[in-house]
Amino acid sequence: MSRGQKPPSQRQLRVGEELRHIIARLIERGEFRDPDLAGRAITVTEVRVSPDLQNATVFVVPLGGGDCAPILVGLRRAKAFLRHEVGRQMQLRVVPNLSFEADLSFDEAGRIEALLRSPDVARDLSNKDESDGA
Repeated sequence: MSRGQKPPSQRQLRVGEELRHIIARLIERGEFRDPDLAGRAITVTEVRVSPDLQNATVFVVPLGGGDCAPILVGLRRAKAFLRHEVGRQMQLRVVPNLSFEADLSFDEAGRIEALLRSPDVARDLSNKDESDGA
């Protein structure tokens, strides 16, 4: 969250979580005829909804990692179908416009963990322990 922005409201969080469950269920059922989505295990990690509930960003990652680009292409082609199904299953006045993004948080967490395990950080931590004991 950047400066000046309010945190998401309870309604945004509830709608986002409900959208995540519905979209994940639709993807799991595999009702798509899209070659980029057929037989792919996809995880929906988060759905962020705008304050006016008009737009929703769906963050996805392929199960087990890998290239997310073909999945995003397939989901963008299936956007109308997904939006229609969300509209059938949710009680909202306006069905949010869906956009799909790759979830890079797992990559970032891996990068941070690799940094923490680096020899330089281990050396700095061991120097700190020695100075604390003196």
